[in-house]
Amino acid sequence: MTTWLCHHRQRLAAMCSVALVALLAGCGVTDEPASAPTTAATSAAPAPQEKPGPGDHDLTLPWDGKQREYLLHAPPGHTPDKPVPLVLAFHPYPGTGKGVRVTAGLDALADEHGFLVAYPNGIMSGFNALVCCGNEDDVGFVGALVEHLTKNWGGDPDRVYATGISNGADLSFRLAVDLPGVFAAVAPVSGGFGGTRAADPAYAPKEPVSVLTFVGGKDRFIGDFENGIKNWQTRSACTPGAATPVKGGKGITRTVAPCGNGSEFVTYRLPEQGHSWPGATQGGLAGPDAGINASELIWEFFQAHPRKS
Repeated sequence: MTTWLCHHRQRLAAMCSVALVALLAGCGVTDEPASAPTTAATSAAPAPQEKPGPGDHDLTLPWDGKQREYLLHAPPGHTPDKPVPLVLAFHPYPGTGKGVRVTAGLDALADEHGFLVAYPNGIMSGFNALVCCGNEDDVGFVGALVEHLTKNWGGDPDRVYATGISNGADLSFRLAVDLPGVFAAVAPVSGGFGGTRAADPAYAPKEPVSVLTFVGGKDRFIGDFENGIKNWQTRSACTPGAATPVKGGKGITRTVAPCGNGSEFVTYRLPEQGHSWPGATQGGLAGPDAGINASELIWEFFQAHPRKS
């Protein structure tokens, strides 16, 4: 219902109150039915005891006085004594972990390649990322969640990754900076390194974090995204190579930028894509005709980028 209101997302959301954020800061297309539950539980009801193992788990983690909700998918045969990669996937605003789970299709890749994937819920449908959407300590929550999943579920601390779309993509960029040494790589989809924090020239990752990002030429935020890419690469001493055509699709190019700290920044530019997840077939932000499958490329990138010591 807010599609027409948010064409100036970066200006509207940064200074909004919680009420205005709910109206203005979302990217305009929900990844969920309107009736889907999107708020974290705040009651004192005890959470069921966790039993680490394969399959789907609907879980909570206490943080900052709330029971923060997340979904967790573990591959077949998983046991917590065998370290495996951990991927966190963040939803857009408005949305839920359930919605981005459907859109991204990471569960099938997790089953095939043997990794954990977690889908946290933001409070009031959003995350406190770089531009919007909320005032919660989501960075602290994510740090606590990673610690919990590496300690109790077998997540490998050297192979922890973040991805997400729109508001969730912005959060991925923020986590790469504000949780130094936690994430080996991040893969923001249709999101950017922008807002008040990112405007500070000193705001940059203190530890090597590789980045894979997907930018649509028809995304209404393309200018902001490109500016954010430039700022990140300047601050991390990255040197972009030549853009190379990508087989399969409609003028798509791939640019690799090695960075001074040993990380790299890879950008897929899709001139015919809007604000969507390339290759996704379900959800309001699906891009089924993109010509590439972002989820498969994300996992390949993560596999190739364990944490640098």
